[in-house]
Amino acid sequence: MTEATADFSGFGLSKLRLAAVEALGWTRPTPIQQQAIPLVTEGRDVVGIARTGTGKTGAFMLPALEALKEGDGLQVLVLCPTRELAQQVCEDTDALARGSAVRAAVIHGGVAYGPQLDALARGDEVVVATPGRLIDLQQRGRARLKGVRLLILDEADRMLDMGFRPQIEQVVRGLGKRPQTLMFSATMPNAVHDLALRMTRDPAWIEVTPSGTMAQGISEIAYSVRPELKPDLLVHLLAQPGWDQVLVFTRTKIGADTLQARLAKARISCDVIHSNRQMRHRTRAIDRFSEGKVRVLVATDIAQRGLDIEGISHVVNYDVPLDPGDYVHRIGRTGRAGATGEAVTFVTASDLGAFRTLENQLERRLDKVHHPDFDFAGGVVVERREPSRARSRSGRGMGSKAGARLAPDELAALLSHEN
Repeated sequence: MTEATADFSGFGLSKLRLAAVEALGWTRPTPIQQQAIPLVTEGRDVVGIARTGTGKTGAFMLPALEALKEGDGLQVLVLCPTRELAQQVCEDTDALARGSAVRAAVIHGGVAYGPQLDALARGDEVVVATPGRLIDLQQRGRARLKGVRLLILDEADRMLDMGFRPQIEQVVRGLGKRPQTLMFSATMPNAVHDLALRMTRDPAWIEVTPSGTMAQGISEIAYSVRPELKPDLLVHLLAQPGWDQVLVFTRTKIGADTLQARLAKARISCDVIHSNRQMRHRTRAIDRFSEGKVRVLVATDIAQRGLDIEGISHVVNYDVPLDPGDYVHRIGRTGRAGATGEAVTFVTASDLGAFRTLENQLERRLDKVHHPDFDFAGGVVVERREPSRARSRSGRGMGSKAGARLAPDELAALLSHEN
């Protein structure tokens, strides 16, 4: 980074934009912002690879807002994979547009059409949308996108994982003149690389963190546990000091609802979000969690991207993620903006194969903890290995009862990865 970009004033931003940045408490550009903002300002297409929580929204929205012509109708279109992420990007846009007449609208399913139709009719300059609802409005003749000059795909890998490629291509066909195109993603699988080549023109490629890396300040721990004791282990951990604001990921919606009921029975304040819950209930749950009114939020993968909540102390993978990208995004909900956090994964005997594959793909070994009250293995209790950094950070040492049990075959395979 040159001296000129040591702070946001080095980008040549307007006084209004600098005031908005200052109001947000941003002092120094993040690496993705340092590299992307000048390129976007020059009019280049950009493909940016950076993990969650690294300031990607600022990287594309700051130069986008600077180039807008107020009152000139829709000019910037941002596509997002989930409603939650779309809402977050729109809120960030409103904050960065503070003091100007620029208007941003969010368009997604699960809510009434009225406000979204009004936003399109009055010509809001920025639209942040999920592909499905936007196409619905296009087909109704209510979303006219010919004036879009900047197209942004946020979390492109997740959109492709969710099968949105045909919808993305359909939206692009309705844009008319080919716009400046930006793609941001946390990983670069072949599908994203192919889409980038098809949609962009001579793009600048930026990768500020290698694919699969985690944020600094996040400690990672895996607990071996019997399946039927996973709720009890979580309740036990929640009783330890430092477990203040906890996000728990389950694989299924039924699993999320069942766990919420178990935590409520233990008198632990908890809420749940998944795709079967109405949007207003999901928004309320997120608000209550971010405001500290509930201590635990249980979610399916709908929340692994798009949640930008400061202060999440722990992320718990109640079920082992089957994809390393999902794992990276889940744990990226903690340790944001330079804070520290802890990611905990529950591993049952049947998860050993998937867990070993996950470690191999991440190219790192997770610290293992075995507690005799919850460990899935039988056999002899041996000395427990608990990461000292986790113990020192949260003070949750388990005393003399904690230990590791060696099981022939299965646990031996897990322990073979200890480093």
